[in-house]
Amino acid sequence: MPNQRINFDLNDVVEMKKPHPCGENKWKIIRMGADIRIKCLGCGHSVMLPRSEFQRKIKRILEHGVKAEENDERK
Repeated sequence: MPNQRINFDLNDVVEMKKPHPCGENKWKIIRMGADIRIKCLGCGHSVMLPRSEFQRKIKRILEHGVKAEENDERK
């Protein structure tokens, strides 16, 4: 059975299949494109992964982030 794709967006907090060596397993998506950059919410270290590898390693979305358009409307 193939893995179903998880729809993620910028500023989402995600859980990966394996925790970071610092012990934390919460990551914030800080850049999206052909590559995805995620930042560990435990120690602040950031990692860039190809989108295909990120899709394989993501487990679930913990929190949905605020989109830039929504941020502009709130001001």
